[in-house]
Amino acid sequence: MSIPNDPAILLSYINTMLRDEYDSLDELCKSLDIDRKDLENKLSTIGYEYSPEHNRFK
Repeated sequence: MSIPNDPAILLSYINTMLRDEYDSLDELCKSLDIDRKDLENKLSTIGYEYSPEHNRFK
């Protein structure tokens, strides 16, 4: 599955998926076959990091 390349659109996409379909970032990454570190690095470029307590990037 292809995920959005633009960090702002990617943020919205990932947070929506986490809210609606996945209980954790690890579960999402495994299901979509994406590298967690790459995802976290890309979203950190716009100032977001994963919050396990909230299961979203903030």
